[in-house]
Amino acid sequence: MPSNRALKVADRIKELIATTIETRVKDPRLGFVTITDVRVTGDLQQASIFYTVLGDTQAHEATAAALNSAKGMLRSEVGRALGLRITPTIEFFLDGLADSAKEMNDLIEQMHKADEELAKLRAGAKPIVEDPYKKHE
Repeated sequence: MPSNRALKVADRIKELIATTIETRVKDPRLGFVTITDVRVTGDLQQASIFYTVLGDTQAHEATAAALNSAKGMLRSEVGRALGLRITPTIEFFLDGLADSAKEMNDLIEQMHKADEELAKLRAGAKPIVEDPYKKHE
């Protein structure tokens, strides 16, 4: 479990990166980005930044390229604002949470359709025998 300090640093990095992307990164390849999570190692030397982007695969690739090209500037901003002895290295990862949620919603929709079909079949069904526990002589 991460230390309390690592969690606080991660939250601060999340705020800094989101603000800096919004105000200082002027790359036209950058799509509508949302920083979803930041995880920092216990020694505060590496930060993994998770983000989502609205759009298709092409928008995802263009945004990844824009973020990687701005990585140095973003790291400098983080180092300047945090004032740590060692500025953490930054890695960006496309957050798969939105895709997982969409797949889960699709599965739930399939379950509802299957339940509706089963209910229709059940409504008109009659038992094979009137009382299966009654012995026929």
